[in-house]
Amino acid sequence: MQRMRAEEIAQSPEMKQVTYNGKPVYIQRVNENGTARIFPLDEPQREFDVQLTNLYEKV
Repeated sequence: MQRMRAEEIAQSPEMKQVTYNGKPVYIQRVNENGTARIFPLDEPQREFDVQLTNLYEKV
């Protein structure tokens, strides 16, 4: 995923369909180093950083 799109999704009030390793996730924020802080929708307490290139948006 491109950085600009990830930032748009993170700032949007609407829920977008984003996946990481095939699992739906929520993007909390985009970091300066090309990663994003996310958590799986079914495990909101499990936050971690991933490379933006590993995030995919279902359109």
